[in-house]
Amino acid sequence: MATSETLRELAVQQTYTEYLAHTKVKASLLELTEEERARPFAKYLFDEIPQPDPKAMAVMDQPCDPDKALLPEDMNRLLDPGYLEVEAGWCILRNGAGFIANKSVYPDVTADMIDWWFAWHPLEDLRYRIWYPPQHAGIMVSPENRKRLLDESIPMSQRNWGVTHHVTENCNCGMDNVDIHFKSPEDFGFDMARWKRPAVATVACGQGWAVSVNKTDDSVTAPAMMCHIFRETPQGLEHRTRFWMGYRLVGKRPELTLPPGVRVPAESVQGLARHNVSEFTRYAQFLPRIYKELGGNMLA
Repeated sequence: MATSETLRELAVQQTYTEYLAHTKVKASLLELTEEERARPFAKYLFDEIPQPDPKAMAVMDQPCDPDKALLPEDMNRLLDPGYLEVEAGWCILRNGAGFIANKSVYPDVTADMIDWWFAWHPLEDLRYRIWYPPQHAGIMVSPENRKRLLDESIPMSQRNWGVTHHVTENCNCGMDNVDIHFKSPEDFGFDMARWKRPAVATVACGQGWAVSVNKTDDSVTAPAMMCHIFRETPQGLEHRTRFWMGYRLVGKRPELTLPPGVRVPAESVQGLARHNVSEFTRYAQFLPRIYKELGGNMLA
């Protein structure tokens, strides 16, 4: 179990220069330190990683019809019963933005596990690395955000709201530093009058910004909106993902940030779509095991 002294050391705020230098090092997927090897969950880093269903990955080989994609302005359609025209796929929308959808069913996962995971894993690099070892390099949060994640007076389902994860990962286009600012479903733009079971069990949503770890030029990158929404079905917890690359949230409303004629690169959209299939295939396989082992303990 982590000691209070260890947590204090982890909570030291880095300068931006220190953070950037650190990410360039850990992007190489370093060997574990002796302290990391002693962590009770380090063994998960050495799991055999499950391969995605070939059919699920094949869906991401070619873009879907952009006229059938869900626009962020219509996100509340995710609260309707049944399914939308595109539940898995990716494309470039008519306005140049990138769109991604994916759907998985987790027979052995509960909403409580999801809520715990999104509060627990940002607290140290190793916790993020074990999620998807081939492409996850590390994570950090600010000392203020760490206090919120560990605040037992806040319901687990809400601890991640307002927290920014500074992630280093490879989404099939090289290692990026990704800032993901998580939001409450209300601040993301969902209709809270409809926010109840069975339409939704829990959610992890927000907006992010990705920049290459090795970025050296003045090229412009675009923000993205992200939503992982979960609902209970007879088959198990159903996970529906949506990304809108090139959008940001302004006053709880989506706003396109791309200049006229600019399009998000297709390889970035497809790369993230494939990464999503792979990392959540792994997620479904190991989350029930680690949750059972740690018992929802935040400091383990």
